[in-house]
Amino acid sequence: MNIFQKAAFAAAAFIAAVSFAGASSAAGEAPVKARNVVLVHGAYADGSSWSKVIPLLQKAGLHVTAVQNPLTSFADDVAATKRALALQDGPTVLVGHSYAGMVISETGVDPKVSALVYVAARAPDAGEDYPALAAKFPAAPASKGLVHNGGFAQLSEDAFVHDFAGDLSRKDALALYAVQGPISDTLFASKTTQAAWKTKPSWYAVSKNDRTTNPDLERFLAKRMNATTVELNSSHVSLISHPREVANLILAAAGYPLKK
Repeated sequence: MNIFQKAAFAAAAFIAAVSFAGASSAAGEAPVKARNVVLVHGAYADGSSWSKVIPLLQKAGLHVTAVQNPLTSFADDVAATKRALALQDGPTVLVGHSYAGMVISETGVDPKVSALVYVAARAPDAGEDYPALAAKFPAAPASKGLVHNGGFAQLSEDAFVHDFAGDLSRKDALALYAVQGPISDTLFASKTTQAAWKTKPSWYAVSKNDRTTNPDLERFLAKRMNATTVELNSSHVSLISHPREVANLILAAAGYPLKK
């Protein structure tokens, strides 16, 4: 290999590493080209949490839908995502943040779903006791900030600002806190009946500075599903603090070339 060939090889390797546009995690083949993306938000949030990612995906030519989870029960959230998937007209990348990893694991078996993207997300096996799995790792600080009221729970302002959205400005974190979605007290005890990541190529964004979900738990989940994985210097809300990197991961799962 001459010097020019070596330079070309190094450049190609660098581009692949930055764009994540390599092989799919499951079979080492290029991802199925998708034209749709369905985004599913997690607990303590609503669909607006994707507001910085959505324009980047739309600019790349993708049709994007953000689900509004009621967070009243796991079954209700699954139903909301199924309704969104029913409206898609072809291959679709299904993306879940945080708790919504359970939702996409359950609904991702839909034939329209070509790939799964987990963003600091739960990814239980079918029937797995996820709280018991999470208990094998040190508890994240945000869990101490739950405030219960009438069968629902929210994060306290301090826990939300410092532990959930710790790398956002206080102004931005408080704006998100104002639209925080209350969750049913029973939500996290639910179990999935499907583990779509066992049959669908998967991608995972680990939040290295996460104080809501233990980063080592995220790494365990990503490794278990054999996901194409990136690590971001982010709080739990990388979709807000690192929207470009999250969008790039979704674009890779959709088989799209990156656009600046």
